[in-house]
Amino acid sequence: MSGDDDSSGWQLTESDPGVFTELLKTLGVPLVVDDLYSLDATSLAPFQPLRALIFLFKWLPGAGEPDSTGGAYDPAFSGFFAHQVVQNACATLAVLNALANIPDLTVGSELQELLSFTTGMDAQTRGMAVTSADWLRAAHNALSPPSSISLDGLGSSKTTEDAYHFIVYLPALGAVYELDGLKQSPITHGPYNDGGEGWVARAREVIEARIATYPPGSLEFSLLALHDDPLPELQAQLAEAQSSGDGAREAELAQRLADEHAKRERWAFENSLRRHNYVGLIHSLALALAKAGRLDSAAEGARSAMRKRVEEHRKKGQAMDED
Repeated sequence: MSGDDDSSGWQLTESDPGVFTELLKTLGVPLVVDDLYSLDATSLAPFQPLRALIFLFKWLPGAGEPDSTGGAYDPAFSGFFAHQVVQNACATLAVLNALANIPDLTVGSELQELLSFTTGMDAQTRGMAVTSADWLRAAHNALSPPSSISLDGLGSSKTTEDAYHFIVYLPALGAVYELDGLKQSPITHGPYNDGGEGWVARAREVIEARIATYPPGSLEFSLLALHDDPLPELQAQLAEAQSSGDGAREAELAQRLADEHAKRERWAFENSLRRHNYVGLIHSLALALAKAGRLDSAAEGARSAMRKRVEEHRKKGQAMDED
């Protein structure tokens, strides 16, 4: 679960494919992550083979119990499963719970050492071992720098912020499993057919049932696809098309490669912005506005805009703190 408390040393993680793909790169894993806006077969086709689905949702007490989606706890699960024992670690924990259950997956030396070290541990102890790894916490926090501005001690009123949580769905041991670090054990959603869409067909039913437990129209979800990096395969196919003289196929593959490279460049740029500390810039802008005699008017304009946002949220029945 992720909230506004960063006392654990683990920072909030943005549900963004570029952030997760950078984490995978740090872990030495040849997989990438992409946004999913639909679970239909056409939308999933570019991401095959699909290794896992990372699901982000608004956490509610008592929600997500197995009986609400037709699943059942499996305390005898023989794969890898770690509990979440610190705040804000759920994103990286969901990734590890997925990676460690993918057969014959290449991983970096540090991750391999950590997984080997936790072999035979129960889920609680394994979670403690995982979140005690300094290098893993550093990788998790790399694109989620802690806030340098604190409002503590200003006497402002506080409201409890919504908490969001990452879990993962994947095929393991012949069944579709839901691995949620806040649950007592993995949740099995039963076996799947190897034909057709395979495990994804069952996962779709489960995720749709999970979303249906929220009020109609809720948009507090995000879905990410964990899949093989398409670049090596696209490059091999392009070389084959070039050698065979298939111009149409070559043009198609060249465009797909260009699109993929453009996406990676966008991710790299956005991640560079996430790494940057903007406190100095904010201070300089505030100082320049004060020297120009425009700071008070700018502050009042910001307050007016905030009051407008608060009122819009209230009309929608959503709570929002004016501070």
